[in-house]
Parts: sequence; C-alpha cells; structure tokens
Amino acid sequence: MEPPRFISLARACELLGVSSSQGYALVRGGEIPAIQVGGRGIWRIEVRELEAYIQRQYAATRSKIAQDDSSQVDSTQVDSTQVDSTRGDRSRPVSGG
Repeated sequence: MEPPRFISLARACELLGVSSSQGYALVRGGEIPAIQVGGRGIWRIEVRELEAYIQRQYAATRSKIAQDDSSQVDSTQVDSTQVDSTRGDRSRPVSGG
C-alpha cells in the first residue's frame, strides 16, 4: 500500500514536536505549504512539503552554526585592544604592563 500523500496538521505538529498553535503559525506564515479542505478549517499538508520544510530547517541550522563558528574569537589569541573596564567597551588599547 502506498503511503498517504497528505497528513493532517495535527500529525505534522506531532512529527515536528511542536504545539498545534506553532504548527498553525508555520502554515499561516507560509513556511509550510498546506491546503484547507472544506469550510471548517481542516488543514492538510503534503508529506513532501513537510520533508522540504525539515530540509530547509537543517540547512538554516547548518548555516547558522557555521556562521557562529566563524565569528568566535580563538581564546588563545591576544588582542592588542582589551576591554577598558571603566568604559565597558573595546574603544582604546590598554597601555602599560
């Protein structure tokens, strides 16, 4: 038997581990394409659309991690500009030794 083409919004929320209001917001915001069946607000999501959303989230997470990793300063490096504790910024080098 072939797997179903569509799943309910409730099932999608269950699979994603999010609340129904979070799932509804994803659909209403266009992040997960869905169709409304009938006039009573019955939402259906294509399984492939849910999978595509998950893949986009994986890609966004990988990108964020890579960006965070590249912006971190190596703690073993010595910066000639240190925090001036009286001003709380990095605006001027700390002199002396």
